[in-house]
Amino acid sequence: MAKDLALYPADKKGELLELASIDDLKTMATQVRRDIIRMLALANSGHTGGSLGMADIFTALYFRLLRQNPHAFREHGEEDMVFLSNGHIAPVWYSVLARSGYFPIAELASLRQLNSYLQGHPTSESGLPGIRIASGSLGQGLSAAVGAALGNRIDGRLNRVFCLMGDGECQEGQIWEAAMSAAHYGLGNLIGIVDYNNAQIDGEVRNIMNIEPFADKWRAFGWEVFSCDGNDIEDVIAVVGRILSIPDRKKPSIVLAKTLMGKGVPFFEGTMADGSNWHGKPPSKDDALKALELLGETRFGDFPA
Repeated sequence: MAKDLALYPADKKGELLELASIDDLKTMATQVRRDIIRMLALANSGHTGGSLGMADIFTALYFRLLRQNPHAFREHGEEDMVFLSNGHIAPVWYSVLARSGYFPIAELASLRQLNSYLQGHPTSESGLPGIRIASGSLGQGLSAAVGAALGNRIDGRLNRVFCLMGDGECQEGQIWEAAMSAAHYGLGNLIGIVDYNNAQIDGEVRNIMNIEPFADKWRAFGWEVFSCDGNDIEDVIAVVGRILSIPDRKKPSIVLAKTLMGKGVPFFEGTMADGSNWHGKPPSKDDALKALELLGETRFGDFPA
């Protein structure tokens, strides 16, 4: 798809899919993992581990928790706003955006292709629905989310703002400047979710630059701190739902979501310590076929390739 489209045509978007049960959500998370593996294998490029590890969180957000209207994106309603700071896990975001109706699932086959708007990190110049800013330079996403949350409050809008981050990027000072600003301005409409998997491209987070005591840092910066099992959809829904149910929130909230890199495919899982790093490499065709066999097909169906 050419990148000169100002906005993806409304008549070519998909339908917003509503999933009623936890079993439906789990099945969708499996399909999202299938999408990720197939996208990366077709592109022969991209980030496998973090994308798979965050599939449950993105599924919970887009099919249960978010207020959204894919067909009216950018029309300034009361929809929630989502910012992905760790932009290298774009495949999982693209999958749920397509599956929840922002654009046709067939476009997932164009990941990282020349002139595709599904680049390795999210871009905004092509007007892809669901994407508000380009991201991928780590440490910057929370600043954008703080600005959006403050702007919404100034304008008297009720939009809630979600920012997804990696624990590795929380080694960067800009994250903490943004965190301090969010607390200073009392941005209760801001919710951060950290992929707390202790993994970054050079190894384990605690060995590269230890961020602990992580929860205490957020509390010291004036945030309400929550934790969940990021690979348990029910737990994600319960914890984020609890935050959203708090009336008249005065503080920003952070969810430290414990995840396993590569979750869902055993030979991709938790491989940082043994040196087999799936953070920044795609599956081979053989690995992809093995992974897809392990995951199994779902009723939602694969995108055409």
